[in-house]
Amino acid sequence: MANTSDDLHGNAPDSAPVALLIIDMINDLEFPEGPDFLAPTLAAADRIARLKQRCKDASIPVVYINDNFGRWRSDFREVLDHCLHDGVRGQPLAERLLPDDDDYSVLKPKHSAFFATTLETLLAYLKAKTLILTGISADACVLFTASDAYVRDFSLYIPSDCVVAGSPVHTEEALAFMKRVLKADITPADEIDLAKLLDES
Repeated sequence: MANTSDDLHGNAPDSAPVALLIIDMINDLEFPEGPDFLAPTLAAADRIARLKQRCKDASIPVVYINDNFGRWRSDFREVLDHCLHDGVRGQPLAERLLPDDDDYSVLKPKHSAFFATTLETLLAYLKAKTLILTGISADACVLFTASDAYVRDFSLYIPSDCVVAGSPVHTEEALAFMKRVLKADITPADEIDLAKLLDES
């Protein structure tokens, strides 16, 4: 009998020891703290976009992780369409980080990208052992995802310039916690040696 983790019913994804996760960056920012997030998140989006291109050049798969914003009948493309065409505060985020056709997407109902989602199964099929986490919010969805990844024995890279919280202090505190407790490497994105990371994972 075939190993179920190798049987994708004709839908074989990429296989790589490293995966890039982009968390909640396709986001309308239409929440009370949204104005505080806009400028720093736009700056992070530019850095994430550069990192994403480097990852794709290195054949590292990219996974967009997104809240469903309570739209239980929607899919990722509907969330993207909402952020691009409904005049929302977060429209420039979506424009900077448009998904490519070969990117993966996972909708999540709660803070962690692992909770009640297909992410763990997808990562098993990809054979990923190391995750690069980017996105918002550093002290909520990124932190909860990192914690769940850590207990699943993934190695973690969380570029310090690719995550944002509601204030710089909260971002720094979250990064310090993830570095100390979750053993995350918080090297800035442009300083990550992807070739070395692939070799070591």
